Amino acid sequence: MDDHDSIRLWTPVENCALLRKEWFLLLVREVFDPEHGLFVYDDESHYCYFNPSTFETSDQYFLIGVVLGLAIYNSTILDVALPPFAFRKLLASAPAYTGVSTSLSRPSATLALSDLAEFRPSLASGLQQLLEYDGDVEETFCRDFVAEIDRYGQPVQVPLCVNGENRAVTKSNRTEFVELYVRYLLDTSVSRQFEPFKRGFFSVCGGNALSLFRPEEIELLVRGSDEPLDVATLQAVATYDGWKQGERTGDEAVITWFWELFSEGSPSEQRALLSFITGSDRLPAMGATSLIIKVTCLGHDTRRFPLARTCFNMIGLYRYSNKDALHHKLWTAVNESEGFGLR
Repeated sequence: MDDHDSIRLWTPVENCALLRKEWFLLLVREVFDPEHGLFVYDDESHYCYFNPSTFETSDQYFLIGVVLGLAIYNSTILDVALPPFAFRKLLASAPAYTGVSTSLSRPSATLALSDLAEFRPSLASGLQQLLEYDGDVEETFCRDFVAEIDRYGQPVQVPLCVNGENRAVTKSNRTEFVELYVRYLLDTSVSRQFEPFKRGFFSVCGGNALSLFRPEEIELLVRGSDEPLDVATLQAVATYDGWKQGERTGDEAVITWFWELFSEGSPSEQRALLSFITGSDRLPAMGATSLIIKVTCLGHDTRRFPLARTCFNMIGLYRYSNKDALHHKLWTAVNESEGFGLR
């Protein structure tokens, strides 16, 4: 029986481990799909935020919070493009727990123009210009105390205070206007979505241990690190299975070709390959040295494509006859794969 006919039997425990990470990744990809309307995206910042005009129920956001909490509990990095201020807002609203105190203070719940700039930089830039303008603000900007929002293609004006539609923005009150505008966009308008999301998250990740983390550390646990990939470090800590003794040092040509192709790829190609192998294009919070990629031999030269098992951070390679053959099959597999197979 040759290598193509061999059968690998997975134990129930291995099957659970194999499916768990992939399940998280596919579920989150579906939940955060813009087509579903749960979150809105900004093309400039590439971040998403809660959709205040969604038709979905609050229960949906509670479950999303639970999923993010479970992902942290299971050490699974997710492709969640929430802006950094969302994690500060999350920790600032954490339930109060009694127990051992820490030196870390609770993040401020106040949202500022700099927070809006993370999500919608163009709008924040316009509001900053309003704050810095030296001329006649009322005459030049012609603004009232209303927020202008887009609700499924329909422009809607929402008063930011009582009788806001009849209160002009002037040089003396423009700071108040910007503060109310930011608070409405990032807090008031999304309270129906954020509150259940928060409850769902803290139903899994609540407790005194949460006070040990800063917002950026929670973001690292959820999203991983976006630092540039150090392929040399990934190669140094990689493990190998099914190859002859000593082939990790370069005796097996296909291993050498694989790491050369990884290194030669553009930054976007490198992240695509990392996502193909691990299910995420980001590094773990502890850096490249904590990400162990396993390179497995699948057999002799063949027309088949490389395989990946994302839950094990494993890529399986055949002994292709030349580097060009590996190049074609590897990048085809990377670019055409989705979920448990090819598109």
